[in-house]
Amino acid sequence: MPATLHVKSGALVSHRLLDVANEIDLAHAETLWISHPGHQSRRTQLSTAGTNELAFGVPPALLVMPSMDIELGGVAMRAEMTARLYDFGAIVIAVRIPVSGLSWGDFSQRFNELDRATANEAPIWRNSLRMVLDIIGPALHRPAAKHLEEDYLFAIVHAFAEPMTAAQIREQANLPALLSGEARPLSSQQAAAITEQAFSYFDDDLVVATWDRAFLYEPRRDSDVVDIIEVANAQLLEMRYYDELLDEELAAMYDLVANARGGLSLLASRRAARLARRLYGLVAEVTELTERVENSLQVTEDVYLARVYGAALELFRVPRLSEAVDRKLAIIRDTYTALYDEASSRRAELLELAIVLLIVFEIILALAE
Repeated sequence: MPATLHVKSGALVSHRLLDVANEIDLAHAETLWISHPGHQSRRTQLSTAGTNELAFGVPPALLVMPSMDIELGGVAMRAEMTARLYDFGAIVIAVRIPVSGLSWGDFSQRFNELDRATANEAPIWRNSLRMVLDIIGPALHRPAAKHLEEDYLFAIVHAFAEPMTAAQIREQANLPALLSGEARPLSSQQAAAITEQAFSYFDDDLVVATWDRAFLYEPRRDSDVVDIIEVANAQLLEMRYYDELLDEELAAMYDLVANARGGLSLLASRRAARLARRLYGLVAEVTELTERVENSLQVTEDVYLARVYGAALELFRVPRLSEAVDRKLAIIRDTYTALYDEASSRRAELLELAIVLLIVFEIILALAE
């Protein structure tokens, strides 16, 4: 590794994304947050893209949290803390540690130390989430009993000791090791696969994204790419939630359908109608919420950021999960239609039977006279 490759300034960032509710009333949450002394909040806007090019469907609320100490490699470091709230029920807690004056090797090592320090059971996530939920709890609609989670790491360089181009960084920096967390040399094939998703807008900026880590060289300190990758990750989290929810509903639905079709005709008709209404409500609710998630970022004319966003969605396999959710919704929708038709048919049969019985009753009365 070239001895001249030193990080003059940058940051290491760890994200923990959690699904906490069906919906968050952002305005109410902000009011609750800033009612506490020293707490600040603002709505997130993309800095480099115009609103007619790329914008949030509903701008998320960024809550500024008190700084915390976090230990990296036996050294306590001060971490900046924020929590970003999305209206579709996701919270993203971010730990940001500014760094400066590090060799590339030390920069990579500290990045891996941050990964270990913010592992799944790290107290910093549990404590931070409790702090946020204790304050904004009343703004949550249908809070989740359990929280699905995703995580992501960003290694950000704002300046090297010497000005660098994107090509020079890819040549001199060991990006495969940084993005894989591996200490042993990787094969050329694996190294190429890890750094495949690389993007540059100017000659002196660079984004390289993987499934769980990203490297950014951004001399102008723009945060749009970080925000866009975060949105894609939040969409992954929510699609996972709806996919698991529909799996549970499908498993229960088959038993309910069997019960609804059994028994006396009148009771079976009522059970089928009740289940049909429930399934219709489920389909309508999930369809509305998934559309809100999918439209959380509106991309129109900003080709560069759209490419980064699209690549992140593909990396996180969001389109595949979205297709799976659509397939399961289609199954439930077809079941609803079949149940509704069956309930209508049973009601028609009962009506015909009632008419026949009335006719027979009238005939009997006539004969009795």
